[in-house]
Amino acid sequence: MTKDNKDWSSNTASHRTTTPNTYTDVNREQHDYYATEPKALELLLEHEGFSDKVWECSCGEGHLSRVLVAAGKDVVSSDLIDRGYGKVQDFLCLSNTGPGDRDIITNPPFKFTNEFLVKAMSILDEGRKIAFFLPIRYVEGKARRQLFQRFPLKTVYVSSGRLICAINGDFETITGSATAYAWFIWEKGYAGPTELKWFN
Repeated sequence: MTKDNKDWSSNTASHRTTTPNTYTDVNREQHDYYATEPKALELLLEHEGFSDKVWECSCGEGHLSRVLVAAGKDVVSSDLIDRGYGKVQDFLCLSNTGPGDRDIITNPPFKFTNEFLVKAMSILDEGRKIAFFLPIRYVEGKARRQLFQRFPLKTVYVSSGRLICAINGDFETITGSATAYAWFIWEKGYAGPTELKWFN
């Protein structure tokens, strides 16, 4: 898919920013599409075990899905927008009878992360894992604290070095990142303490 076919919003509508002092309201991607550097998942798989069956429910152009396929996983890939990879599917509008026997690994739209977590927990079977790649500041906020109390985090993997999320998947124009990222891991039914680890 060409860059011209991607979703780019250049209007002045107010959108949540994911990188303080870096992106403004006028250059925020309309559907919060920021593709994840594949290295981020390659490194996670060296530290965390997942089921052989995985669902990438915000797959974009397949950057993470391809890493999972290369790792030998049985991967279902879907996204709200057709970007030339996976099936078109609104994750948040699914019934609660989805493929619950899979782990979910994705970089969800940041402004809907809480909703993605609640939906994932409602769909997945006990013991299945959820891995979200998010800015480390996701740990902040009273509302999120309540969410973490409801769904305790099992592990947070903080990236020691900066990794990149590229607007519209355009990695060629990105030279660095001002944002610190982490992998947030949940396991449905887990009720213990959160472990903090580092990778990269």
